[in-house]
Amino acid sequence: MAEGQKSGYDAHQLAPANGYARSDAEAATAHDAQELRRQKRKKWLLYGIAFVVFQTAIIVLFSLTVMKVKTPKFRVRSSSFNTVDVQPTNPSFSLNMNAQFGVKNTNFGPYKYDSTTVYFYYNDIPVGSAIIPKSKASFLSTKKINVAVDLTSTNVTGHPNLASDLNNGILPLMSTSRLNGKVELMLIFKKKKAVNMNCTMNVNTTTRELQNVVCK
Repeated sequence: MAEGQKSGYDAHQLAPANGYARSDAEAATAHDAQELRRQKRKKWLLYGIAFVVFQTAIIVLFSLTVMKVKTPKFRVRSSSFNTVDVQPTNPSFSLNMNAQFGVKNTNFGPYKYDSTTVYFYYNDIPVGSAIIPKSKASFLSTKKINVAVDLTSTNVTGHPNLASDLNNGILPLMSTSRLNGKVELMLIFKKKKAVNMNCTMNVNTTTRELQNVVCK
């Protein structure tokens, strides 16, 4: 009887020890699962922050490049001459010029402009003009416009520098104009942009060339 009681006593003493072991294992497993969930939440939070930073950078870059509207440039590009009639002794000139103008558009959308007039001057006195028709310059491109221009000395016949310039074979000219239009972005946004032309140049009446074209 004493031996049986001892065996029962030993079994009774071992049971709580096994229960504690299982509880510790379950607690460890629960802790690991909780830590795993915490790590996953942390990872997804970092992913979310990285995504927001990336999106912000893209929006800023987009705003500074694609959506930024720049003023196009309107210039005299080149010219050739059909006729050059120069009279140095009786100071006068009559020139028929094929001028090429350019509208340079560096925007990510077309620049649609209205018709305008380009005026040519000799010493601030008008000697000719050209009509630029309504059109558009495509995005990131230069629209080239060829126009015939008649330049005559009718208004400057008595100018004191005319005889000297014609004898030297160099006729200094200036051209001015203003182009009004709109830049269209994403087929939705429209921004008005006016372009001023202010160019100086020399007509070499001997070689029939347009030289030293400088535009501001």
